[in-house]
Amino acid sequence: MAKFRLLLCSLLVFFMVLSSVSGQGSAKVPAMFIFGDSLIDNGNNNNLPSFAKANYFPYGIDFDGGPTGRFSNGYTMVDEIDNVEPELSSLLLGVQEHLNILTELLGLPLIPSFSQASGEQMLHGVNYASAAAGILDATGGNFMSRIPFDQQISNFQTTLDQITANLGADDVSRAIGQCIFFVGMGSNDYLNNYLMPNFPTRNQYNGQQFADLLVTQYSQQLTKIYNLGARKFVIAGLGLMGCIPSILAQNPAGRCSDEVNQLVAPFNANVKTMINQLSTNLPGSKFTYVDIASMFEDVLTNSRSYGLTVTNRGCCGIGRNRGQITCLPYQTPCPNREQYVFWDAFHPTEKVNVIMARKAFSGDQSQIYPLNIEQLASLDNDAN
Repeated sequence: MAKFRLLLCSLLVFFMVLSSVSGQGSAKVPAMFIFGDSLIDNGNNNNLPSFAKANYFPYGIDFDGGPTGRFSNGYTMVDEIDNVEPELSSLLLGVQEHLNILTELLGLPLIPSFSQASGEQMLHGVNYASAAAGILDATGGNFMSRIPFDQQISNFQTTLDQITANLGADDVSRAIGQCIFFVGMGSNDYLNNYLMPNFPTRNQYNGQQFADLLVTQYSQQLTKIYNLGARKFVIAGLGLMGCIPSILAQNPAGRCSDEVNQLVAPFNANVKTMINQLSTNLPGSKFTYVDIASMFEDVLTNSRSYGLTVTNRGCCGIGRNRGQITCLPYQTPCPNREQYVFWDAFHPTEKVNVIMARKAFSGDQSQIYPLNIEQLASLDNDAN
């Protein structure tokens, strides 16, 4: 009974915070809810019977808590960052140094995974992302268990149902409408569906048809989140997937696959069109698009200006480009991780994640549009 009362008190505080965002030393937004795959998963697969896990060393080698389920040596794009640099300090609003790179910039504390979130921990949002997850439910089936996007949305609805039962639908709806919803889906629908020989998808659809299929489903899923109360969306596009070590390893010359990059391009184009349509058709909604492909092209092209000297292989992995087999338990990774673009066969290093997060937060329209996240957050505060 005591635990139940504590949960109710925590949820009450949660929505008191959500319903009263002020500019006086508080967060720029009340909360951020995160949906996605292994690029931003922070431990939701840990207790699943799944091959898509990263809760073992050397994952998390540079993370303050060690291996936690993040597919990185340290922080993901939406995850914790250490040692805030001086030029960012003016953006912080009275929060401690050890914060999520995006949530830090928004003035929020670390966002917990859905699998570990409790009443108190949910005060500023929940991360529902799951490694191997896709827009399509069948995606990632080769890894056994994972949490597809539809189920992630159901998990979010469960969170809302628990709170609404105690606080009422109107109050919850007004509060959730102020939050930012970060969504990054689609990578696995290519890597662990369309490009997998044991899936029939490639024989059923050409590249444009598959992109159309994905984005039709994606639009319906985002509309469902909107119908649950979301109004402020940050949608991440897909990166240059033809340049990740797993794909480089399939080419004896170790070059980026133009075929894969061209395969993914229609998806990104469709997503841009989709968010324009959703912005028009869903009253009160605000969508912004993170051009991950453009960001990644900049990182690869200008790698040395970022202090990155190794662009064509993983820091941890086995085989050609350290991308034929991804990082294994207790494998010794490279010592100079700050110089690598890729951590393993599929995922960026912490350094690249931080670079892209900062671009998403305050970059110009060449990389995030029509608004960057800082502008979106300010617009949220002005509009509510």
